[in-house]
Amino acid sequence: MVDKRQLGAAGPLVHPLGIGAMSFSAFYGPTTDENSYAILDHAHARGVAHIDTANVYGMGRSETAIGTWIKARGAAVREDLVLATKGAITRDAAGARFFDNSPQHLEAELDASLQRLGVDCVDLYYVHRREADRPIEEVAGTLGRLVEKGKTKAIGFSEIAPASLRRAHAEYPVAAVQSEYSLSTRAPEMGLVQTCKDLGVALVAFSPVGRSLLTDSPLTPDVIATLDFLKNNPRFIAPNYAANIALTAPFRALAAEMGLAASSLAIAWVAARGAHVLPIPGTRSVAHLDELITGAERVLSAAEIAAVEAVLPLGWCHGDRYTEDQWVGPERYC
Repeated sequence: MVDKRQLGAAGPLVHPLGIGAMSFSAFYGPTTDENSYAILDHAHARGVAHIDTANVYGMGRSETAIGTWIKARGAAVREDLVLATKGAITRDAAGARFFDNSPQHLEAELDASLQRLGVDCVDLYYVHRREADRPIEEVAGTLGRLVEKGKTKAIGFSEIAPASLRRAHAEYPVAAVQSEYSLSTRAPEMGLVQTCKDLGVALVAFSPVGRSLLTDSPLTPDVIATLDFLKNNPRFIAPNYAANIALTAPFRALAAEMGLAASSLAIAWVAARGAHVLPIPGTRSVAHLDELITGAERVLSAAEIAAVEAVLPLGWCHGDRYTEDQWVGPERYC
């Protein structure tokens, strides 16, 4: 039986793997609600209960798909799940993106998420992006009051710095921080992994297979050209893309030698970073989901970890993980 991990100091025990439900909104390519239901059915059958979504994933499409699935499967399924969603990203009348961490906005967005999900309360509510000019202590207090109102059981933040986490946690206990973390993005090791462990906060790792770079079938240039987020992303444009494909080839070969899919090995490496680290990959494929689960349940030896890091040493990846526009919101730190 797989060892479960705690989603925050006072949170529920969950499978090491969660499902990042951005893929339910066609962010990485076309999908259908029926395909999302198949992913959720298979995850449930395999004991994967942590489902992570957000109000902006498909402008509510991801949450609606999950809510429809829960309604169709019944109340017993809801009791098995650990549901997380996020708020704070919005747009003005001209369509420009900005972040609103005000009490009124965060509660209104959570109310709308609850309606789409068809539930009275989520297990975890994150601030998706921090509003830079609003003290994070104030925002943590706002989230704490949503716990007191029974609308969420715990609070979290996405893409914040270790120092910000300490400030927020001193105001109200933070259950989880979400950050991109993988063999291709190791910035969280510059303090966030350590601070989360010190405070008893879960580090929920999104994009743990490097947005496909750490799989056996990386996205091709033709597909990347159709995806708004990736088509200008530094890691997925020339000359960085070709360099990254070449550099990850030995990793794919190593995984095969170990009898694993590359995505399995990528997940196993993230899971090995600490018992408080929980990867949440997204997928539109049941077969790929099985690879991800296999990785989360695979315990790597010290020698295997060393072999992985020999073929993909710290700093190997070419290109920044975000464009300058995509960097608006996430906190940089050192």
